[in-house]
Amino acid sequence: MSKMLGLFVGLLLVGLAASAKFDELFQPSWAMDHFIHEGELLKLKLDSYSGAGFASKSKYMFGKVTIQLKLVEGDSAGTVTAFYMSSDGPNHNEFDFEFLGNTTGEPYSVQTNVYVNGVGNREQRLNLWFDPTKDFHTYTIFWTQRQVIFQVDETPIRVHTNLEHKGLPFPKDQAMGVYSSIWNADDWATQGGRVKTDWSHAPFIAAYKDFKIDACECPGPMTSADNAKKCSSSEDKKYWWDEPTMSELTLHQSHQLMWVRANHMVYDYCTDTARFPVTPAECVHHRHH
Repeated sequence: MSKMLGLFVGLLLVGLAASAKFDELFQPSWAMDHFIHEGELLKLKLDSYSGAGFASKSKYMFGKVTIQLKLVEGDSAGTVTAFYMSSDGPNHNEFDFEFLGNTTGEPYSVQTNVYVNGVGNREQRLNLWFDPTKDFHTYTIFWTQRQVIFQVDETPIRVHTNLEHKGLPFPKDQAMGVYSSIWNADDWATQGGRVKTDWSHAPFIAAYKDFKIDACECPGPMTSADNAKKCSSSEDKKYWWDEPTMSELTLHQSHQLMWVRANHMVYDYCTDTARFPVTPAECVHHRHH
C-alpha cells in the first residue's frame, strides 16, 4: 500500500512540477515598473508612457511552451499582446501569437505568423470563439522537427508543416527564446489602424499564470549543430515529441482545425492574391496551412 501511495505521490509531483513560477523561467526585459505581481498572477501594464515585456532565461529547441493569459478587458483598441518564440539575428526564426485589441463588444482577433530564416509575411487571423478577457485561456506553441502547431485551449488553430522534401526551409536549427509583451500598435492593430488607442481607458492590463516549458534547453555557448544534436532523439535518449504519434494531428485535432478555419478565420495570407499574385509555395503543399 505504501508503495502504491509513493507512486501516486510521485506522479502527482511530476504533474505539479510542470507548472512553474514566472521567475523560475522568465525575467523582465523592459519596463520593470509596469509589472504587477499578485501571488501566482503576473500582470503587464500598458499606459501612455510604456508597455512591458519579458523573456525566458534560457533558449530551447523543440518541445511545448504554454501560458495561461487573460487579455485586456473593455475597450482594448490599438493594443497588442504578444506571446512568441524567436531566435536571434537577421535570419531568425519566429512563431507568433499576437492578440489584437478591439472596441468594446467587438471580437478579439488573434494573428499568427511564422518567420523562417528572417522571412515572415505568413499572417493568419481569426476571431476567437470565446471572450478572452473574461477568464484565463491556454495558448500553446508546440514545435517538433516535423511541424509547428499553434493551439488555443488545446484546439489547433494553425499547423506549419516541415516541407523540406519540397525544397522549402523549415525552422529546426536555431534555438529560440520565449517572449511576451504588451504595447501600443494603433497604427495597424485595430481595423487596419482606423481605430486608435483611447488612453482615457489606460492602464491596459494583460494577466498571466501557469507558465510551462516542456522543451529541450540549449546552453548559451553551444553551436547550432551541437544544439540540434542534443535536442534530437537518438538510441540513448528519446524525446516525447519525436514519437510517431506526435508527427501529425490526430483525426479529432484535424476536425478541430477544419472547424476553426471554416468558422473563425478572417484572413489567410495564402488566399491574399493582392499581396501574393503567385500563391506562396508552402500554401500549395500544406494540407492544413
